[in-house]
Amino acid sequence: MEENLIRERAISAEEAEELQRAFIVKVYGWMMAGLLITGVASLLVLNTPSLLELIFSSRWTFLGLIFVQLGLVGWLSLRVEQMSAATATSVFVGYSALTGVTLAAIFLVYTTESIASTFFVSAGTFGAMALYGTVAKRDLTAIGSFLMMGLIGLVIASVVNMFMQNSTVYWITTYVGILIFVGLTAYDAQKIKNMSGAALMGAEVEQKGAIMGALALYLDFINLFLLLLRVMGRRK
Repeated sequence: MEENLIRERAISAEEAEELQRAFIVKVYGWMMAGLLITGVASLLVLNTPSLLELIFSSRWTFLGLIFVQLGLVGWLSLRVEQMSAATATSVFVGYSALTGVTLAAIFLVYTTESIASTFFVSAGTFGAMALYGTVAKRDLTAIGSFLMMGLIGLVIASVVNMFMQNSTVYWITTYVGILIFVGLTAYDAQKIKNMSGAALMGAEVEQKGAIMGALALYLDFINLFLLLLRVMGRRK
């Protein structure tokens, strides 16, 4: 990656490494900001009875919010090239907040202690795999492509099981999903390291690259956390 940076612009190896580090820090900073926004939004909903009733008293209201979430993440992923950096950032912030609103539901189902312990396990697992993906010399592209195909299969199986309500399929998709998102964390971390050339293409491109990298890691963490919560969470 450093060689690519040097070829694109006459900079030293030390400057290339500094640009790479700065970009990676920016990506993880936005990812952490997204998680913080999600947490604050969840707490706001939990501590506002009128919001709780509005969101969770009607199944259709909750499903509507889920569809809006999917629409936002799809819009950002597919149209980021046509967006300004400010718009991409706003969509990411909005998506993080809306995720927090819908995730408030887990506090109604699981004990606070089990949510906290699962969060720390998720954070430790995520951190270890992100570090591995960042420092690994092995190219994880082939593994990432395989995991993405597995993710598509996981989504299809999960949707089908919403109608079948088969407990065996539920637990299979849970454990397979954990493995998929553990692997995707390492893959996305390596991909972000290789995206750091965006820092040479101007502030606008760099910011959009950082937001897309943060979104990928945010989704990896949230999905890993929710899947682990199925296993480790204690219901009220």
